[in-house]
Amino acid sequence: MQGIGLRPKVQVTADGSGVVGHAGARLLTDLADATGLTTAYSAALRPLRPRGTGHDPGRVATDLAVMLADGGEAIADLAVLRDQTGVFGPVASTPTAWRLLADVDERTLASLRSARARAREVAWLQAAEHGEGVPAVRAAGREVPGLVLDLDATLITCHSEKAQAAPTYKGGFGFHPLLCFLANTGEGMSGRLRPGNAGANTASDHITVLEQALAQIPDAHRHGTDVLVRTDSAGSAKAFLAHVRELRKRGIRTFFSVGYAITEPVRHAIRAIPGRLWHPALDQDGSLRDGAEVAELTGMVDLDGYPAATRIIVRRERPHPGAQLSLFDQDEGLRHQVFLTDTPHSGGGSAQFLEVRHRGHATVEDHIRCGKTTGFGRFPSRDFNINSAWLELSLTAIDLLAWMRVLLLDGELAAAEPKKLRYRLLHVAARLTRGGRRLRLRISATWPWRDELTTAFHRLTALPRPAG
Repeated sequence: MQGIGLRPKVQVTADGSGVVGHAGARLLTDLADATGLTTAYSAALRPLRPRGTGHDPGRVATDLAVMLADGGEAIADLAVLRDQTGVFGPVASTPTAWRLLADVDERTLASLRSARARAREVAWLQAAEHGEGVPAVRAAGREVPGLVLDLDATLITCHSEKAQAAPTYKGGFGFHPLLCFLANTGEGMSGRLRPGNAGANTASDHITVLEQALAQIPDAHRHGTDVLVRTDSAGSAKAFLAHVRELRKRGIRTFFSVGYAITEPVRHAIRAIPGRLWHPALDQDGSLRDGAEVAELTGMVDLDGYPAATRIIVRRERPHPGAQLSLFDQDEGLRHQVFLTDTPHSGGGSAQFLEVRHRGHATVEDHIRCGKTTGFGRFPSRDFNINSAWLELSLTAIDLLAWMRVLLLDGELAAAEPKKLRYRLLHVAARLTRGGRRLRLRISATWPWRDELTTAFHRLTALPRPAG
């Protein structure tokens, strides 16, 4: 048996020169420039720089978003970029960044959202030039046409008194933001910071977040493309679903797929379904899902007040270990989940396909989990407006990572979560050298993902830039 050799002894000093860390994060700063995000932010925040002196507020906002995408958790973490001016250029001080966030009011926040939408349009055009465009969501082994928006709320714990932080329904204390992600790419489309005691099923909040998400979609995709809106049962409020349907009058082809509470009429209908009407459920790859069946309850449950042609579908299956079961589930020995949709039968809207398509909404939990490591897992201030601006920059950071995956990466990394991207690409060390009037960033020849990183930089250089 071969023994394991000892690690070489090292002597640590702090007198190195030309060595930089987090060199891969330069991808994100250059991507923000290439999509026009930095320029759009500068225009949106120009009123905050009346004398034209000091740091450009748009550049400060971009640096904050890059810092969050790189894994920073506090405004002071800007020091990682600021202390490496050879790679990132001049970066604002922590007090300057604080002042910028403090100056962002609701009107300025709307301007930031508009700026991000303009950058998204450029990024999607670049993806189309790249030859692939916005990827499609898949369900049951086939593509779901159009775009899929997933809305969900989450609890953010606060360990100190902050404005509008409140007790949550789970006994904690903090905020209860409502968020919307694009399932096709993982982009953070919109978010609304809310007190911890905000209702999970508040229709007005769902409408606001959906409207902000739709405003983020470029016109060429927002009109003429199917847009599926998915939520859990919190989004089954009649007012919200009526709004989703009304959007069609504005030329936006929206459909919904939302969870639905298992009420007594629903239980009665489930028990009344003949065995021959239960059909095998499907998995995401199109294969049969072991121990699961699907049936349609449309016509068996009163859906008065819901949009016309609303369908109700149920799935039952053997519960997996640790599943939370209602008394009805325990009585039946099976776990039941019910949802509503207005996707018609024509065009492949079978109950089996619609059920597996709706089950894909669970991926929003992954987006939220990753989002909590990309900014909105903790909020920096006692001031609610500052925290709202922080949430918006967190969504920008999520977008930058999503655009990087779509535009610059291939294979495994094109589907990687932020933690993997940081470990393999963003946090890599490099040596900064000058020669031939050029600044070179030299990545170690032994770094396992050196080829992927250099390829990403080359692709970034080749991206078409927006005019002006």
